[in-house]
Amino acid sequence: MKVVVDLTRCQGYAQCAFAAPDVFTIRGDEALLYDPAPDDAQRAKIVRAAAMCPVQAITLERSSRLGRDDVRQPPEAVARAAAESSEEAFKRTGRIVIVGASLAGLRAGLVLRREGFTGSLTVIGDEPYPPYDRPPLSKQVLIGQASARETVLPLPDEIAADWRLGVAATGLDVGSKQVLLADGERVGFDRVLIATGARARPWPNEAEARLAGVFTVHTPDDAEGLRQALTAGPGRVLVIGAGFTGCEVASACRELGIPVTVVERGPAALTGALGAAIGGIAAQMLRDHGVDLRCGVQVTALDGEGKGDGRLRRAWLSDGSTLDVDVAVAALGGIRNVEWLEGSGLAAGVWGIACDAGCRAFDLNGVVTDDVFVAGDVARFPHPVYDYQFLALEHWGNAVAQAEIAAHNMISTEAERWPHLALPVFWSTQFGTEIKSVGVPTHADQVVIAQGSVAERRFVAVYGYRGRITAAVSFNQAKWLEFYESLVDQAAPFPPSSRAVDEPADRRPVAARVPDPPMPYATVVVTGHKPSERRVAAVHRTYV
Repeated sequence: MKVVVDLTRCQGYAQCAFAAPDVFTIRGDEALLYDPAPDDAQRAKIVRAAAMCPVQAITLERSSRLGRDDVRQPPEAVARAAAESSEEAFKRTGRIVIVGASLAGLRAGLVLRREGFTGSLTVIGDEPYPPYDRPPLSKQVLIGQASARETVLPLPDEIAADWRLGVAATGLDVGSKQVLLADGERVGFDRVLIATGARARPWPNEAEARLAGVFTVHTPDDAEGLRQALTAGPGRVLVIGAGFTGCEVASACRELGIPVTVVERGPAALTGALGAAIGGIAAQMLRDHGVDLRCGVQVTALDGEGKGDGRLRRAWLSDGSTLDVDVAVAALGGIRNVEWLEGSGLAAGVWGIACDAGCRAFDLNGVVTDDVFVAGDVARFPHPVYDYQFLALEHWGNAVAQAEIAAHNMISTEAERWPHLALPVFWSTQFGTEIKSVGVPTHADQVVIAQGSVAERRFVAVYGYRGRITAAVSFNQAKWLEFYESLVDQAAPFPPSSRAVDEPADRRPVAARVPDPPMPYATVVVTGHKPSERRVAAVHRTYV
């Protein structure tokens, strides 16, 4: 059986850990870890745990078969559709292709079927395995609580899709409505959803990246390889980058008793996500748990010289120091998978594929397309709460929410379509602490500790921008985030004026110290003179 916990909803009540302690465990005050593929003997306890969960965050299902289902429609269905409205007819006989066998792709397929789509559904994925849950790869898998293969997500029979796994999409012909595959096949569609996500950014020096002992963490194979390296008992692990993945890897190392150094070019851990003010608190948490955290420094080279066996031996840092290390993990963020769309005419670039709030892709001219939709990590969409800025989010919760909106809109009339307005939510489990966020913390100029105690690593930080609340982050205080989410929705004034439980003595705002956004660069040129002739052409892009 398969178990998935929606940790964007979990508030750390720990009822599941009491009901099924062999499956669910709480680290620290609120950090929940779980076995995603428990033995069927645990079913009764897990069912009880799911029923006891106050926020109903636990899903359990039996896995279904995975293959090519016959979803061709009989002649009578085609004839019946002719008498129906175009959208109703499309639900019965249309062809939808989902490019990306990802969490977003899977969720979209399920919503399509549950909302009545009975036409042809094809899911294309470049990886050889079915959709899997990525968060456990840098948590449960590394500490040995679950295997990488057990992170595969449940595949209910109702999805009834033609799965094309292990073959990459290499192009999109919007005019002829075809997806081009690496094996030469062309798959036709009436509407297509692009959910190709992102991949781990590799160490930039290719020769150094090939050294034995150098890893990224993104796929089950990545996590399994790193898990084996950690099990071998390395003398020291180097983590390059103190974002969420890097900090979670460091947490796993310390839990296994392995010395670890984290090198971060910014002023503190998690600065890119939380700003340096709260990032400084996270940095101290790492140091308190024995992590050798070095900020304001970069790794300049990885060295395999010495025994000549192609293994990593040491790292050189920008301050002139060296580290003797056996394992290095490049936690440098992601690269959105958009290269295959070169020449498609879509507005795709290093920040993803631009789309409207209804998940419809823009073409290069900024005109919305009717039959191409986008969801998940690869999407870049405007959010009204954040001054209509285009957001590109690599969050589990956004992938799910946006996929559901995209799927609904793909089979709905214009009047029945929904905007994707969910506030971003993410979480990270590290060092026995559950860090959760709602909103966009980097869209802020100030932050205040509204509840709890920083010294005890148990607090809620509220972010504001020009006098209104834009986000909230909790350390082991997730149960309060729903309240602050409502304040973000209401554009409530910052700092918050409402009385709160466990207020600190000092509620003075401080500078959030978020990093400056990256400067844009030219990706297109405009040709033509008359309004009817003006068009955009793409220029060469570099995706690394």
